[in-house]
Amino acid sequence: MCTRHKQRGISLIELIMFIVIVSVALAGILLVMNVTTKSSADPIIHKQALAIAESLLEEVELMPFTYCDPNDVNAASAVNAGSCTAGLDQNKSGAPLTSATPNNETRYDTSFPFDNVADYGGFNMAAGLIMDITNTNIGLAGYKADIAVARNGLIGLPADAALLITVTVTGPDLMPVVLEGIRTRYSPNP
Repeated sequence: MCTRHKQRGISLIELIMFIVIVSVALAGILLVMNVTTKSSADPIIHKQALAIAESLLEEVELMPFTYCDPNDVNAASAVNAGSCTAGLDQNKSGAPLTSATPNNETRYDTSFPFDNVADYGGFNMAAGLIMDITNTNIGLAGYKADIAVARNGLIGLPADAALLITVTVTGPDLMPVVLEGIRTRYSPNP
């Protein structure tokens, strides 16, 4: 009498098929994770760009906003542009409230610093040259910042009584962070 014993377990072919299927599935999952990681924004880069944008926007919003250049003796009391003695805060083309006045004002000059919201119009810091207010490079390679100032006619206010400030900071990941703020004139006070 011969008894047959049924074999238990898996065959070599089944084992090879299992390894192939698991390997393909694992490779697919790792590929998806790799693509997701590469395309996701680095949160530290984004937070640093946001911190730069917030500090620049706050700096601009805290500047005076008057009809006249702040160096004008009537700057604090002028109720219209005609009250200015040293001229309007305007650029070379005569368009008021969009760039530094006089033209030799800069953010970093102690003799002729930016002294009005409009002075920041068109100001930019090139990549790798993010400076604090004292013109000290703060060591953020790959970041650049641009500031735009434009008239913003809010409802119920004259067109030149409110300025839209747009700060754009781009980090090494080339993803821009854009912050906007509005500064209104508290005429006749700055």
